[in-house]
Amino acid sequence: MPRIPYQPIDLAQPEDLVKAIRARRGGTLLNLDRMLLHSPAFAKGWNSFLGAVRTELELSPRLRELAMCAVAVLNGADYEFHHHAPELIKAGGTQAQVDALRKLKEGFADLGPFNAEEQATIRLTVEMTQSVRVSNDTFAAVRSALNHDQLAVELVGVIATYNMVSRFLVALGIEPEEH
Repeated sequence: MPRIPYQPIDLAQPEDLVKAIRARRGGTLLNLDRMLLHSPAFAKGWNSFLGAVRTELELSPRLRELAMCAVAVLNGADYEFHHHAPELIKAGGTQAQVDALRKLKEGFADLGPFNAEEQATIRLTVEMTQSVRVSNDTFAAVRSALNHDQLAVELVGVIATYNMVSRFLVALGIEPEEH
């Protein structure tokens, strides 16, 4: 159960903000949006920032979604994993990778389904999420795998952003939508 009741699914105000969120979401408000809309200023900044992270980066959608899913598992953010595991598959990930990610909290036992670039992404995500600090070896592996500083910066930004998202989701008890 959410710790604060969601705003109504048919919420219409503030009109411009609700329309922008619905446009980004394909016409609906997710439970996350309905929680964020308790603070229109916060929801506005969130919608703009997360919209850019999801759609305007050069980082491949596959690596972006891989990092998002790994953060979700490590932080116990079921809502986040529920929404991003299908996106990982759409972006070229596999069901075997999704299954391996579900066990990530248990450790690095099964990185077999992942290539070197994906393994570097997972190691970076684990270190950033669990201890904040990143080892020189892990960061060197990320830079080598991505071969472009912009992509490394964007990957770090995605991991940091989705740690914020997962903490918001977990602290407020936001649940996946019923379909």
